[in-house]
This record gives sequence, structure tokens and C-alpha cells, in this order.
Amino acid sequence: MRASVPIIVATPQRMQAAMKLVTDAQDLLQKGDVAAAKRNCDAVLQRDPTFWPALYVRAQIYSGQGKYDLALKDCNEALRHDRSVVEAALLRANINAHLGKYAEALKEFDYLISLHPRNVTLARALSDRAWFRATCPNASFRNGQQAVKDAKAACSIMIWKDEHMIDTLAVAYAEIGDFNSAVQYASQALAVKGVSPDSTKLFQQHLALFQQHKPIRL
Repeated sequence: MRASVPIIVATPQRMQAAMKLVTDAQDLLQKGDVAAAKRNCDAVLQRDPTFWPALYVRAQIYSGQGKYDLALKDCNEALRHDRSVVEAALLRANINAHLGKYAEALKEFDYLISLHPRNVTLARALSDRAWFRATCPNASFRNGQQAVKDAKAACSIMIWKDEHMIDTLAVAYAEIGDFNSAVQYASQALAVKGVSPDSTKLFQQHLALFQQHKPIRL
């Protein structure tokens, strides 16, 4: 006789505790403590394998570690439980772009933008599509003019305060050969208050390439 599986009731207290663990995991991940972030996600998912916020954060962790198959699995599982999780679909699109599945990635970017999600998410989707359209190694998927349009829209939504989106606009201008604008916006990205040392280093690398009249490729 097979042992019965205990039913865990998702009480408000359990949900609140799970969400705090996930929020803490996100904070730990941003601080670079990947191991602790994953422990938090695993603890939540051990109790409730369907809790999509934990699946999404763990997918971010796996993606950062280059474990793309596991990241895609968590994205797919999160979306299976809640199709409205645009962030998980956006992460999936970026992973597919990284893996060279360009048609799948672009189809998902286009679909997510067509949903008109909340402003911050829409800005991220537009900026990510701009980056893809400006940097894809396959020239048939690049579209510099569309990339500039998307990146400008993203920057406008974020009131020109997101350094990564401003840098993406610089990258888009480099794709269409407007290196003066590329240099201008790369410099503007570097001037945003609170830019991290890692981002500063990346933007400086981009700026150096633009000054040499070279575009960015994935």
C-alpha cells in the first residue's frame, strides 16, 4: 500500500513566509550571495513546488551560472502555473537568444510587448528586444532602427534613470552607425547616479568600442 502524501494548506501565514524567503533570495542574489539565495528558493519549493516566484528567482540563479537547461525548466514550470508571469517569459526569451534560438527569442519578445504589461516590465521587454535587435550575431535578426525606437521608449518609461537601458540605446545607435550618439548615451549611462562598479566597467568597454566605431555583438 502506497503511503499517503500529506496535504500542505497554503495559509496566508505560509504564503507570507514563502514570499519573504523569495524576497530575501532576490536581495541576496543582487548582493552576490548566490548560494544563500538558492537555499532560500529551494526551501520554499520543497514545501510548495508550484510557488512561481521561487521558480523565477531560481531560474535567474541557474541562468547566471550558465545552467540554461535548468533555468528554462524553472521558467517553463513558473509559466505553467501562472501564464501571466511576464518576467519568467522574458528571462526565457533572453536565454533562448543566448542559446542561438533567435526565432524563438524574437517571437517571445514580440508577444510580451504586445501584452502591454505594467510599465517597468514593458520597459524591460522593450530594452531587451532592443539589445537583441542591435547585437544578434545573425544579421537577419538585427534591426538597428527598431532597436533605437525600442530603447528610446524604454528609457522614456523609466524617465531616463536606468543606466542599462541608456547603455542599450547607445548600443542601438552603434548598430545603425551613429557612433556620435552611441558615445553620447554611453557617457550618459556612466553618469547615472549609483552605477555599480561592474556596470561602470561594462559601459566603459562599450564606450571604447564606440570611439573606435565598432558595434557590439553578443
